[in-house]
Amino acid sequence: MTSTPTTYHTVYDEWKNNPEKFWEGAASSIDWYSPWNKVFDKNQGIYGRWFTGATCNTCYNAIDRHVQNGRADQDAIIYDSPITGKKRTYTYSQLLDEVQALAAVLKDKGVTKGDRVIIYMPMVPEAAISMLACARIGAVHSVVFGGFAASELATRINDAQPKLIISASCGIEPNRLVSYKPLLDEAIEMAKLKPETTLILQREQQICDLIDGRDFEYTSLVKAHREAGTIVPCEPVASTDPLYILYTSGTTGEPKGVVRDNGGHMVALMWSMKAIYNVGPGEVYWAASDVGWVVGHSYIVYGPLLNGSTTIIFEGKPIGTPDAGTFWRVIEEHNVTTLFTAPTAFRAIKREDPNGEFIKKYNLSKLRALFLAGERADPDTIEWAQDKLNLPVYDHWWQTETGWTIAGNPVGLGALPVKLGSPTVAMPGYDIQILDDEGQPVEKGILGNIVVKLPLPPCNFTTLWNAEDRFKEAYLEEFPGFYKTADAGYIDEDDYLFIMARTDDIINVAGHRLSTGGMEEAIAGHPDVAECAVIGIADKLKGQSPVGFIILNIGVEKSEADIEAEVVKLVRQKIGPVAAFKNAVTVERLPKTRSGKILRGTMQKIADGMDWKMPATIEDPAVLDEITDVLKKRGLA
Repeated sequence: MTSTPTTYHTVYDEWKNNPEKFWEGAASSIDWYSPWNKVFDKNQGIYGRWFTGATCNTCYNAIDRHVQNGRADQDAIIYDSPITGKKRTYTYSQLLDEVQALAAVLKDKGVTKGDRVIIYMPMVPEAAISMLACARIGAVHSVVFGGFAASELATRINDAQPKLIISASCGIEPNRLVSYKPLLDEAIEMAKLKPETTLILQREQQICDLIDGRDFEYTSLVKAHREAGTIVPCEPVASTDPLYILYTSGTTGEPKGVVRDNGGHMVALMWSMKAIYNVGPGEVYWAASDVGWVVGHSYIVYGPLLNGSTTIIFEGKPIGTPDAGTFWRVIEEHNVTTLFTAPTAFRAIKREDPNGEFIKKYNLSKLRALFLAGERADPDTIEWAQDKLNLPVYDHWWQTETGWTIAGNPVGLGALPVKLGSPTVAMPGYDIQILDDEGQPVEKGILGNIVVKLPLPPCNFTTLWNAEDRFKEAYLEEFPGFYKTADAGYIDEDDYLFIMARTDDIINVAGHRLSTGGMEEAIAGHPDVAECAVIGIADKLKGQSPVGFIILNIGVEKSEADIEAEVVKLVRQKIGPVAAFKNAVTVERLPKTRSGKILRGTMQKIADGMDWKMPATIEDPAVLDEITDVLKKRGLA
């Protein structure tokens, strides 16, 4: 694909030559209550902090300033729910009214600056409104994906210690209702530290019972303050104060609370909206994700609104709501200029509509570009989308921890040539290097550990909530002076990055980063399971699918099939449907090193049909033949 003239190399060099001057210039796009003492203070935090001494408010920058500067009547949020048939639009002025009213309710319930609020919601406008209302009063929100089970929610309650939880009576899937309230009640019962209050959005598809004294109905309380015209001023917070905590699965199965600040977060997201996505104020930007994930935080809620753009909250699926044309219907109806979604969505659409017949039914003339992220975008999917949509398709790579693009194609600076299989090049702020296991640089084209030289740029996480030691251990200690991405890959002769695999045991299932350690912990809870191991194997639709290998206790009376079915059910209960765990496989033994380490990586290569070498430290090589036979018998290899 041809490229346009680009200023990328000039801009990247400007950042590299003077990082503080670069980010100070980018910060001019944000309104501040008071300026910073230092653009970057290397002596604050674990590896330094951005815009220290400054005060600001994220909600003010996302809403109030647009209302004051001529965008009051422009659409801010478009809600489109093909599952329920509901659509709603909020102008910036209407969004301000809703956010102020909810902020007033939160204050009535005793929520103050620095308090945590957990948001456990489906894809409805109230989820974004809840995030913004917290930001308005300086509370720290923590959004928990609605597909997580009660035990996962309870773990996050214990860690974040919220004063209040905002939830809904139910979520709605294409063929079923998901009752949120019983999950919430169970989680609170399990939690050691109970929230004082919950606000419950009653959805007409399912009305739930409320517990007197703890549960309060969202809509009526918000309506009262909206009709009263209650004014809630934005609370000035330090640039370095936390805006939110977002939990990501860790290799131990214990969630890690990624902490995002206010000031640096806004600066980087604003820069990215134009420089990377080439989206202007007033244009419609659609990130087809969920607010429970980092994409939802950065590019459903904050990025577009900070930019003065229009964002879409979509409660649906790429297929089945009602068909494989739903994305194209939304794009045509709402004049979407830029779509950002996971490759998984396009694999599903391609499977349902391989010839792109639905695409031909809609006018997609406003759509300029498609961005993919979440897991590696395979060349077949990119080529299919390019061909059927007749527009540029850009892969880009980033993480929950970074909050925005590490490597991408900066379309706003002039697009670079696309190389299939590569998310393109490092963005300003990121000095990406490839190191071997001893921490030494490797040559171009050689596979190694992908790391980023410290300090990390604005918007990147500053620590883990209440876990600074774990932060250092997980990300900074293995390669001193660098951030460990836990991905492996290489950089080619044109400085294009290629990401080949994870270096730890976190797998990507339909764009969701999930811990195999957490699944193993769930499986190990089954009374008939003696030992287990979970790997992620290649899946054309979802990117990866988890497979659990189980060794049963001696003398078990139940059949293997019954136990395997119970294990699948157990994982779905403990982790939630998001794990997409469908395969439990009984084996006689697992391949191990002589020191007792299970050789998961080798098992994964066998399952994926990749070349592999016999590990030098394996205890009994014959076990690998047994694993191969079982995988083939089950159709998993």
